[in-house]
Amino acid sequence: MQYSSELIRTMRQALEAVMASVPPDQSVFGLKAAVAECILKAAAHGQTSYAGLVTSASDQVQTIISMLN
Repeated sequence: MQYSSELIRTMRQALEAVMASVPPDQSVFGLKAAVAECILKAAAHGQTSYAGLVTSASDQVQTIISMLN
């Protein structure tokens, strides 16, 4: 799938925002990659707004942490 440079920039910003909200003691190996995957999936399903991408990924962070621990 091809994404515009603007959407890629928005996805990167969303990834950094979500990661910045994760407390250091909960940051586990592989978390950033898994959050990025959530953002990519959301974009593939038509979510293109910054707020929507952040929300989509943020909603999954605790589940991802649980799976990676």
